[in-house]
Amino acid sequence: MSMSIKSCLPVLLTLTFCIAATGDEPGLVKSLIGYTELQTNLPGGRHANVRTMRAIVSQLDGSTREELAPQLVDDPNVWTQFAGWSPSGAEAIVARGWQDPENAKWEETNRTFRMEPGNWMLDSFLVSLKNKESLNVTAVDRVSHYNGGLFFLPDRRTLGFTALMNGISKPYLMDLDGRNKRDVSGDGSGFAYGYSASPDGKIISYHENYQIFIANADGTNKQHIPTGNPFNFGPTWSPDGQWLLFLSGEHGHSNPYVVRRDGQDLRKLADQNSYQGWILFLDVDDFHQGSSDTPVWSADGQSVFFTTQTATTTELCQVDLEGKFTQLTTSQEGTMHYHPKPSNDGNWLLYGSMRNGVRQLFVRNLKTSAEHQITHLTKGRGAMWPHWQFAQLPSER
Repeated sequence: MSMSIKSCLPVLLTLTFCIAATGDEPGLVKSLIGYTELQTNLPGGRHANVRTMRAIVSQLDGSTREELAPQLVDDPNVWTQFAGWSPSGAEAIVARGWQDPENAKWEETNRTFRMEPGNWMLDSFLVSLKNKESLNVTAVDRVSHYNGGLFFLPDRRTLGFTALMNGISKPYLMDLDGRNKRDVSGDGSGFAYGYSASPDGKIISYHENYQIFIANADGTNKQHIPTGNPFNFGPTWSPDGQWLLFLSGEHGHSNPYVVRRDGQDLRKLADQNSYQGWILFLDVDDFHQGSSDTPVWSADGQSVFFTTQTATTTELCQVDLEGKFTQLTTSQEGTMHYHPKPSNDGNWLLYGSMRNGVRQLFVRNLKTSAEHQITHLTKGRGAMWPHWQFAQLPSER
């Protein structure tokens, strides 16, 4: 396919959206992505490497790279993690974490977290790309020392996040300035995680004690979605808000399921072939077993992207709501794909891939299967958790 360079649309700072083409090769859209870089092979266990995490902003074609909010890293045991974008793309969501190094040693010895006040601190910031100012919205009228999972609700006037309260994780809402925080976990709540809102903003979902629940946005009318499985994780809404996607099965052996908004028509979409369901992001022992690798919706909500296990690789796959399965990648031995993120126009897939022992980021044209490498890290470093700045990209002309 031949393409000519079209006029570019100005966006934040001096960056632009445009289509660049070389001969008959598919063009790369110049857009910002956010992700996290870290060292992966330092001795000392999890904390020794996690504290090297830095939130990064880069163009999709890899031509620019900048650490975001370096001013937040004001202690050797502080790290930043890129966690998402505002709907306009003008602000980035950045998590700032800190852990007492003595507590980290205790965790390594006991192989479990001890996230008590004084041992841990996690806050979520909104960082302006224009003036680099950062707002710690979770510190305003603080309810917890550990606040993660920040996201914008569809009304763009409300933020959701998850707060650790006396050892119990609970979903909260707040205003854009961090005020008016309210618990929406409902009556009889347990440990809740994976909090998200439907596109119309009327319903929330989360998993509580590894069971799926839906409720009104204010936490009322809480309903359990029974699957018969002990492990249910990471619910997300389809673009039209009519379906909920999540993992279900047993811990370390679960598969993508969907259920309708009203709790009906529960179905298993595909088999991940004993894939453990998480990507190890360190090259040293990690007692927490890495980062969850959950399925995601396609742009049109008619299919799901996920990863599945073969004998020697972890491959990218796609399955539609009727169960039609497509394997998107066939890789060399030892390759592991993770964290797929489609663009809203349905043309591109952003993801991580560990090849030759290094975790890099790639983007794939879903029409042509052409792949472009974004990061070029050396052994001992890794790129994780990619996010599109603008999920809606301009169409190829």
